Amino acid sequence: MTLPRIFYVVLSAAMLVAGAAAYAADAHIYPDPAQAAADVQHALAEAAAGHKRVILDFGGNWCPDCVALDRYFHDPAIEPLLTANYVLVHVNVGRVDRNLDLARRYGVPLDKGVPALAVLDSDGRLLYSQTGGEFEDMRHMPAQAVTDFLTRWKP
Repeated sequence: MTLPRIFYVVLSAAMLVAGAAAYAADAHIYPDPAQAAADVQHALAEAAAGHKRVILDFGGNWCPDCVALDRYFHDPAIEPLLTANYVLVHVNVGRVDRNLDLARRYGVPLDKGVPALAVLDSDGRLLYSQTGGEFEDMRHMPAQAVTDFLTRWKP
C-alpha cells in the first residue's frame, strides 16, 4: 500500500471512531432519573392494555454499551419483535447513583454493570432480571443476542 493510501485508510478509521464516540456523547436515550417511577407505571398501564410485557433497561447516556443496546432495539430486524411484545422503559441510573431503589426492587445488581434488563408482566411481577452483567459488553455482542432475549421473554 502506498503512503497516501495508508493515510486515507487511517484517516477513515479515525473518523469512524470519532463518529461513534460523538454519537455516544450526544445520545439522549435515558430520560431524567426523576421520571423513572412514573415511566414504569405508565409502561405497566400500556402493557396491560396491549397484552405486552415491560422491559426495564437500566443504564445511562454516558454508557457506550447502553447506546449499543438501544441501537439494536431500533434495528429494523429487531424493532418489530420489541414493539409487538414489549413496552420499553429506559431507567436512568445516573453514574450508578440514581434509581437504586428500582434496581433493587427488580433484582438488578447495578454493580455487575449496565445495561441491565428486567422483564415484568403487565401486572408488574418480575419475570426475569439480568443478575450477571449479561449485556454489559453489548458493543461486542451480536444482534442475535438481543433477538434471542426478546424471543425468550415475549408473552
